[in-house]
Amino acid sequence: LPKLGVDVSFVADPDDLDSWRAAVRPNTKAFFGETISNPKIDILDIPGVSAVAHDNGVPLIVDNTVATPYLIQPLAHGADIVVHSATKYLGGHGSAIAGVIVDGGTFDWTNGKFPGFTEPDPSYHGVVFADLGAPAYALKARVQLLRDLGSAAAPFNSFLIAQGLETLSLRVERHVSNAQKVAEYLEGRPDVLSVNYAGLPSSPWYELGRQLAPKGTGAVLSFELTGGVEAGKAFVNALTLHSHVANIGDVRSLVIHPASTTHQQLTAEEQLASGVTPGLVRLAVGIEGIEDILADLEQGFAAAGSVGGADRK
Repeated sequence: LPKLGVDVSFVADPDDLDSWRAAVRPNTKAFFGETISNPKIDILDIPGVSAVAHDNGVPLIVDNTVATPYLIQPLAHGADIVVHSATKYLGGHGSAIAGVIVDGGTFDWTNGKFPGFTEPDPSYHGVVFADLGAPAYALKARVQLLRDLGSAAAPFNSFLIAQGLETLSLRVERHVSNAQKVAEYLEGRPDVLSVNYAGLPSSPWYELGRQLAPKGTGAVLSFELTGGVEAGKAFVNALTLHSHVANIGDVRSLVIHPASTTHQQLTAEEQLASGVTPGLVRLAVGIEGIEDILADLEQGFAAAGSVGGADRK
């Protein structure tokens, strides 16, 4: 983002509204968060954060990829704009790359902070986007952003996403049912230090999850193995049903060890700040039979146990 002239201020504690207030700068133009984060799987207080954003005259933009529209409808809780990686649960099969922007059409772009909406656009016949009313943001994204960046989905990719949407509710119900059982299984194991899943009563986000996502808190979860990095690697490499990929949202179960893959380029301190601990394993629970999923996880734990406490850094 800095290469595009955009600076980012990170919020020290996303659960603390005062941390959001403290992160505001004179040039802040938007708040951004994940409704359900990855890989820590915490839940965003959408009503609270949106109130702070609106007090500062900026919109709240949320990434709803993990939750999907079936589980959380952010616009109903105060968010202004919702984005999705449609590659994930919306498509459901990892077969197409696409993204979605959903504009609630309720934010006031004429408060003096957004000249791109209130001043004539010389590249589009002098149009003033704010004059277009509720769809101003969506229209600006469509006729200006897509024109300049070329980020338009291919027709066949669009077909695959549209086809996936037809089974979204059925798939997500099965995903969530399996994930809840996996989380409960993991929490009962002595070789698991902690489980991150808001569907568990032990989660600090359990009550917020029940409020914002009464149908379930998604199918992505993570847990900490007692053996650290080497145990995490051994666990992942021993699985046969789970696919070892960085994606989420497939009908198949997926697994990854973030510290040695997606977050490997970060320092140990940066990993911890992003919620990645040495023995953390992330699962995106699929729709296979739950007995098969649990049996595969048993293989992983057997392999992780063979390295014992070799790496507790």
